Amino acid sequence: MNTKILLFLLAIVSLTGCDDLFEPAIENNRDLEDAYNDPTYAEGLLLNGYLRIPTLNWSFNDVATDDAVSNDIENAYRRAATGQWASNFDPFTQWQRSRAAIQYLNIFLSEADNVEWATDPNINALYNRRLKGEAYGLRGLHMYYLLQSHAGFANGDLLGVPIILEPETPQSDFNLPRATFNACMTQLMNDLNQADEMLALDYEDISDPSLLPNGITNTNDFNRVFGERGRQRVSGRIVKAIKAQAALMAASPAYSDISDVNWDMAANYAGEVLALNGGISGIDDNGHTWYTNISEIADLGGGTNPEEILWRGDVGNSNNLESDHFPPTLNGDGRLNPTQNLVDAFPAVNGYPISDPASNYDPNDPYTNRDPRLRTYILVNRATAGVNGSTIITAADGTTNDALNAEATSTRTGYYMRKLLRQDVNLNTATTTQQLHYKPRIRYTELYLIYAEAANEAWGPTGTGSFGFSAYDVIAALRERAGITQPDAYLESIRGDKNAMRTLIRNERRLELCFEGFRFWDLRRWGLNLTETADGVSIVNGVHNRIEVEEREYQDYMQYGPVPYNETLKFDALEQNRGW
Repeated sequence: MNTKILLFLLAIVSLTGCDDLFEPAIENNRDLEDAYNDPTYAEGLLLNGYLRIPTLNWSFNDVATDDAVSNDIENAYRRAATGQWASNFDPFTQWQRSRAAIQYLNIFLSEADNVEWATDPNINALYNRRLKGEAYGLRGLHMYYLLQSHAGFANGDLLGVPIILEPETPQSDFNLPRATFNACMTQLMNDLNQADEMLALDYEDISDPSLLPNGITNTNDFNRVFGERGRQRVSGRIVKAIKAQAALMAASPAYSDISDVNWDMAANYAGEVLALNGGISGIDDNGHTWYTNISEIADLGGGTNPEEILWRGDVGNSNNLESDHFPPTLNGDGRLNPTQNLVDAFPAVNGYPISDPASNYDPNDPYTNRDPRLRTYILVNRATAGVNGSTIITAADGTTNDALNAEATSTRTGYYMRKLLRQDVNLNTATTTQQLHYKPRIRYTELYLIYAEAANEAWGPTGTGSFGFSAYDVIAALRERAGITQPDAYLESIRGDKNAMRTLIRNERRLELCFEGFRFWDLRRWGLNLTETADGVSIVNGVHNRIEVEEREYQDYMQYGPVPYNETLKFDALEQNRGW
């Protein structure tokens, strides 16, 4: 093996362990200099930044929160939530994955100027600009994931991770201290700003020369590099959205006492993206059912997006989600079981919380006259599901394996997950079918909720900043889309109350984004209780009784995740977060 590639392999082994080696595999004997005349080989370094984007929204870490439990006794998030979370058992970690991604991106950035991307010098310069822009954007994204998982207090300081901007080799000093949270956020934003300057807003072909960005004079050249063939790669619009995500985290209560980022900044970053999307009018009428909009999904091709989706993965045929989460009588394993806690968070159809007498909530008929999202996202007792619209009995006195605790794949809470699943999938062994699915990386609904949260904190419920729409306007539109009866009397009653609006915004975020991997991070950044017991319902003879299903065993210090134990053993400069 050539010396230089071996050095880089050794560096990555030191950084990430044997399971995260350089790709392609070690049988590849090519040197980095080979990349200079082989752009495909060179681009492989960049693509590692994409391959290591975590599928947080498909990890179903909701089972570590008050929103869900798992019937899989070996589920890592179940184990973490019930007392096993430790610095040497951390299913939420991004340390190895994102630090490896940053190493690859650093290698790419150090070598990109030497690569012949095209024989035409103008095209070569444009490709170099775009691909480096992607690399900066991805490096900022992976810093965000690292801070989300590992930032925390050590010896009174809010720390992030070591900031590494150059490729590491065996001669590098790996024993580096963690930079402050603010220094990491500054570097993250610097990378995203650099990416924003280098990238087109979107990857679309243009014919009008007046639309060309500064420094580009030929539409054919632009389309070759920045045209529609680049869809779903990091773009200027995606970079702006990542800024909003990172700023929301940094402005939140868990970090705000120390952070240089405030709510005003977070609202402005999100507002910039939403203004490009048409403001309130850009909210997709069917955005809350994106996963089951069948004709829309079937029409996806050439990297196009539905209105709801800003960034997504590939579209493909599968039935894996359904196999994992359909109830047993539909030949599924029923893995994720929504809690009674989450069910109670859905308001009445008139918009009032069910704890409010004005909701007219009937505990003896709890699923009637509720927010339509309840039955859309959660399979309740006697609801229908599957390709044949089968009635699912989850009651404790039910006679099938769908019943509460009937067997190992039955619900533990009295509920099954419905969201994300295509009901036209058939898992019958004689007639098994698959359907098209895709995984969103960023939904516009998330960005509207970011704006609502930050705008309410910065400017109050009806403050609009410079964007012409408020937190109130966003929540009103999302609730109307959901099917809340209009006029929304409850929303009107709190439109002047910042604290009540905060509670409502957080609840809307809980509902709209449930089962997509947000709740665990939200509870921690808000500084809210992680130890709320996960409850369910036992229905016998039609009578609903609340039951305790699973206690949550978190300590106060677990608001912030740990630095991996083996890393602190190897490098004494790495300070561990308090409590771990």
